[in-house]
Amino acid sequence: MQALVADLRERGYCVIKGCLPGSSIARFREAFWPILMDYIGKHTPNRGEHRHFLPMPFSSPCFAPEFFFDATVLAIVRGIMGDRIVADQWGCDVAVLGSRYQDVHVDYKRALFEEAPELALPVYMLVVSFGLADIGLDDGPVEIAPGTHRFPGGGAINLEPVTLDAGDVLIRHPWALHRGTPNVTDIPRALLTIRYVRRWYADDSREVCSIPVSAWRSLTAEQQSVMRFPVEGQVST
Repeated sequence: MQALVADLRERGYCVIKGCLPGSSIARFREAFWPILMDYIGKHTPNRGEHRHFLPMPFSSPCFAPEFFFDATVLAIVRGIMGDRIVADQWGCDVAVLGSRYQDVHVDYKRALFEEAPELALPVYMLVVSFGLADIGLDDGPVEIAPGTHRFPGGGAINLEPVTLDAGDVLIRHPWALHRGTPNVTDIPRALLTIRYVRRWYADDSREVCSIPVSAWRSLTAEQQSVMRFPVEGQVST
């Protein structure tokens, strides 16, 4: 555990091998795959050439507590950001045949204090991702430049491909330089992503789905405290 936290602090990402149960991943894939294929057939890419993003629903088996409340994942996230964290985004990034290398970039790079954009700050968001199948070099894995979350600016960078087996979980700092790579297979590369932030931080940078009341009521009070998503039929105040 401490080695993974150290990797995340120093390198900007870590991979937890075999973290999620294969049975949950298999049920998710079986239910979601027809939805995904229908979506790709009806929508133009919205994340670059042959790349899609879609907000994920909170319906079983696409939504399961183990995806959001895994003890190891939360321990690592809290090890970096403290106990007062919430999940506020749930989506799927998809690269299909014909996708190309993305430009190297960072995510969510809007200065917290616009009057001091270069101010060095503690981590206040992390991205947790997992695939619905193995993601090898041909499937379009993300490439990350280790350590670049701490050293912005020029200089040569070394991009490392992050391959994942089904059940592995990638946790990364969104400000580590990274890019998507081409998927050269006929099978869409689906990467599910949950964002965790410190409780005081909020933005509307991604579209999110509402949680059905039945799904919300199925969660414990502790689990509800980690979820910052609209609940169907409830009015935010």
